[in-house]
Amino acid sequence: MTPNPQGVRPLPVDPAVLACIRPMEFRDAARVAELHHAAMGSSLWARLGVRFLAELYRGLVEDRRFLGFVFEEDGHVGGFIAGSTDAAAMMQAVFRARWFLLGPAALPGVLARPGVLRHLVQTARYFAVSQDDALDVPAESLFCSFEPALRGRRIAGLINKVLFDDLLARGHRYVKITTETDNEGANRQLRSWGFEDRGTFTFYGKEMVRYVLDLEASPRVEPALRHPTV
Repeated sequence: MTPNPQGVRPLPVDPAVLACIRPMEFRDAARVAELHHAAMGSSLWARLGVRFLAELYRGLVEDRRFLGFVFEEDGHVGGFIAGSTDAAAMMQAVFRARWFLLGPAALPGVLARPGVLRHLVQTARYFAVSQDDALDVPAESLFCSFEPALRGRRIAGLINKVLFDDLLARGHRYVKITTETDNEGANRQLRSWGFEDRGTFTFYGKEMVRYVLDLEASPRVEPALRHPTV
């Protein structure tokens, strides 16, 4: 990995915005599921429905490897980010422990869209095919969504920083994010953060690109624990 990415400057931190970012809790699952579905409705898990997503997030917040934050203003959660110190192990554990809840919750979505079954079978392969063969990066930023009304306030950038700060404080040097190669907005944003393109892979029939950020080298990241350890 390269040292301090050229052109990447420290991220301005608005104390008022930072004060509205807190760790995700069990009680947030239903609202986070709505935000996830609204922003990623065509993705596999979103097609399984809000009920499934809510059960998934209830399981995630109880796993010690989960790092999630919400943006709450005047009692209203308008955005979130979800990541993990070890995404592959976390997802495996959550699905194993909560299959009896996740299965029934997913059933209406499967019945409405039988084609998702083929993709569900492939889901277990995601972490294997998305991993960088030359660099072991267990930490990953998985999902992020905000209400359109919050755009322009730099909240998304700050909540990403909060997640990355926490990962660095826990001893993780790198974090991974994957996205579709044709998602111009996401690719542009990740490059502006200093993420390094670590190559492409194919998943669900789509060409994806893996990005890795060197947290130690980033001028935007500093170690700060804001998520409770379990």
